[in-house]
Amino acid sequence: MLLLSGVSVIRRVPNPYLAILALLLAGSIAGCDREKQSDGQPADGQANISAGQAKGVGQFEYMIDRSHKGEAAPTATFTGPDDAPVTLAAFRGRPLLVNLWATWCAPCVAEMPTLDALAAKRGEAMTVIAVAQDLQGAEVVDPWFQKAGLKALQPYLDPENGLLDAANSALPTSIFYDAEGREIWRVVGAIDWQGAEAKALLAEGGG
Repeated sequence: MLLLSGVSVIRRVPNPYLAILALLLAGSIAGCDREKQSDGQPADGQANISAGQAKGVGQFEYMIDRSHKGEAAPTATFTGPDDAPVTLAAFRGRPLLVNLWATWCAPCVAEMPTLDALAAKRGEAMTVIAVAQDLQGAEVVDPWFQKAGLKALQPYLDPENGLLDAANSALPTSIFYDAEGREIWRVVGAIDWQGAEAKALLAEGGG
């Protein structure tokens, strides 16, 4: 289901990357490029998925992608709030929402308060984690959390971009897994996690 300007259109997306690229070039999704290295090039040396700076920061614009349904969660290792290495397998046993974001990504930051509210309200029914893709890791993420005043979310770090590489997507991307670690859907772009659309999506996996 593709959502543009509040209109839902059912569409099969055989190649989600081309679809994402087309929408981003059309200005339909407020997405972010990967963080740039000092030479101004994408950190992974590959072509950008999103074009330039974030657009429509004041709005939640996104695409729902179901083409990965049933796929197992990636095995990439990232860092938990206790500085210990962790993988997504550690969260199996109940639904899991993984938000890939970065402090420099304006749409990511815009949706974070609604994601924090979701984590606070649904903490017993599902797990919600926000995994920062900042290359500088705790150096920039920890100060951001201190200033943000979030109540439920904790700073998970993925400076190697292992989860983002596995997703092959733009930021922000949120992926919903069932209790066995199988993907149900993903949202590419910023969404209001307190809105009716998000609630309906989460209900699909028991969240």
